[in-house]
Amino acid sequence: MRILLTGGAGYVGSACLRWLLAHGHDAIAYDNLSEGNEQAVPQGRLYVGDILNTTELTGVMARHRTEVVIHLAAVASVPESISDPERYYRINVLGTKSVLDAMRAAGVPGIVFSSTAATYGLQKEMPLKEDAPQTPAVPYGSTKLAAEWLIREYGAAYGIGYVFMRYFNASGADANGQHGEARRRETHLIPLVLQAALGQRPEFVLYGDDWPTVDGTCVRDFIHVEDLAEAHRLAALALHPGRQSAYNLGSGRGHTIREVLRACEEVTGRRVPVRVAGRRPGDPAVLIASSAKIQNELGWKPRYTDIRSIVETAYRWHRDHPHGYARTRQLLRPLTQSGSLVTHPLVDLAVL
Repeated sequence: MRILLTGGAGYVGSACLRWLLAHGHDAIAYDNLSEGNEQAVPQGRLYVGDILNTTELTGVMARHRTEVVIHLAAVASVPESISDPERYYRINVLGTKSVLDAMRAAGVPGIVFSSTAATYGLQKEMPLKEDAPQTPAVPYGSTKLAAEWLIREYGAAYGIGYVFMRYFNASGADANGQHGEARRRETHLIPLVLQAALGQRPEFVLYGDDWPTVDGTCVRDFIHVEDLAEAHRLAALALHPGRQSAYNLGSGRGHTIREVLRACEEVTGRRVPVRVAGRRPGDPAVLIASSAKIQNELGWKPRYTDIRSIVETAYRWHRDHPHGYARTRQLLRPLTQSGSLVTHPLVDLAVL
């Protein structure tokens, strides 16, 4: 299939792109590189552009003869969404409208949308199923839910098929150790803990140790990024005009933050310096997915089912790439031009 991934240079997006290419699909990334890393995308597969530029995006879809869009481009920090909701509505909602308008103009019949467990808000019944009430507690979740509504209404009016993928906690790194989780400002749990263990940051900040859980810390469901990528591949294959589906993506197992800390200490053989701070607004105490629906309908099954195996892949990446992509980003940035495919003749991006 010919697949375009918005946000395809990001952590999950680039993992999906590499997975699709490895399985024989003609996939390209469309990314403005505000958060993505061009080094994570194989050579000649990155188109630099902004999803809010509908005309440019339409042209890329048309030239690529795109059959499916996997829409991952978004901003995704809960605390930031509380302090700057305008940015979240502009990128997550208006950006999604731009993607849909480009799809209509280019004749693309289907979309796989990267949504989030944050659309469910603060639910008590766990594990969460897809028919749980969607009552988001923070602007990040609200904007992702608004984007779901928008896609649903475009689907009903214009015959666009869609699949919503509601992530829980994406984590881990490529099994080959070549690519992992690297952001300009890291916010995810496992990278933060590993960086503290490796001395790349002074400490790990634990937000609340008085939650109503077995050890007082939040419980989360972690899903390996390659399992996410396989789910997106299966969803893209199952798409057709008129299809309307939503799937939760998690392992179905919950781990407390302290359990994750212990797993990181066991894998690294190092003590993690921890500082306890107050709870953050919008954090649920427990968040666990039921992924039975996608397993039953698409035959998806996670390969990484325990937290230690996920941490081990992440640790290899952080140990062997202590600066993430930063060391080569400075070299490649002057070669990147907006509005064109990125092809760096001096550097083979596929091996970075």
